[in-house]
Amino acid sequence: MLNTIYFAGGCFWGIQHLFSLVPGVSEAIAGYADSNVPNPTYRQVCTGATDAAETVKVDYDPDAVTLDELIGLFFKAIDPVAVNRQGNDIGTQYRTGIFYTDVADAAIVDKAIEALDRQLGGRCAVEHAPLKNFYPAEEYHQDYLDKNPGGYCHVNPALFRLARTTGTKPKRAYPRPDDATLQQRLTPLQWMVTQRGETERPFDNEYDHEFRKGIYVDITTGEPLFASSAKYNSGCGWPAFTRPISPDLIDELKDTSHGMIRTEVRAAHSGAHLGHVFPDGPKSEGGLRYCINSASLRFIPLEKMKEEGYGDYIGLVEK
Repeated sequence: MLNTIYFAGGCFWGIQHLFSLVPGVSEAIAGYADSNVPNPTYRQVCTGATDAAETVKVDYDPDAVTLDELIGLFFKAIDPVAVNRQGNDIGTQYRTGIFYTDVADAAIVDKAIEALDRQLGGRCAVEHAPLKNFYPAEEYHQDYLDKNPGGYCHVNPALFRLARTTGTKPKRAYPRPDDATLQQRLTPLQWMVTQRGETERPFDNEYDHEFRKGIYVDITTGEPLFASSAKYNSGCGWPAFTRPISPDLIDELKDTSHGMIRTEVRAAHSGAHLGHVFPDGPKSEGGLRYCINSASLRFIPLEKMKEEGYGDYIGLVEK
């Protein structure tokens, strides 16, 4: 039995192509959602008078790919803080949104949006609501990028590679070793940072000036947390990232230690202390700075990712 979800993410050519590549997606159809005019034409939609959003209807097998995985892919393909704009396209028809017809999907969508909103500091502009209506677009819009390989597309091509592996393999488990094992495996500094919430010295740590392509994994479990494509030189003295690989990998907790009010960042699955997140990051990337201790991470360069079992993440790094 197939499920259906609707994604509005700017020009539907790229969004349709993206989801058509996902194993488990049986069909992706470009169209117009929430129009106040029945069966609108592309020309009508472009005027903005219909209030329709260019949207892709995605029919998928939930046993092969989950709604959470589809939403995660969607978030990577859009600018979630842009209002009525994606890529070079401007207008209400290019707004972002996730629309559903199954009430069971509401909680999943709401939770994903809430997590993204927290990550962005309340600036998420992605609509999320029950679908009002959907009308398939004209035939020449369907599979446009297959018919016109050089056609305009605002979606990063690296995501097309990622889409082909979304949901195709069982999720790898990253269990946390017991304390005795961790104490043997970690250096004293790594233990104190990850398990006791200590902070390493600024400018005197392993990854402050590491800018090769690769991923950063939880030092305690090996679970991927951050990608080099989100790392930047903030000048703070510690590795800085604009976002984690996925919001659900991170727990954000109120920290009132040292006479300050800060937001602590922990690895959601292992509980390891990572660092803190601050609202002074690059505005163009969401405005957040994840200030992370090098001692809580292990860096795996791009050329070693496949041999170490992280080949599925290469698409995130090659941006």
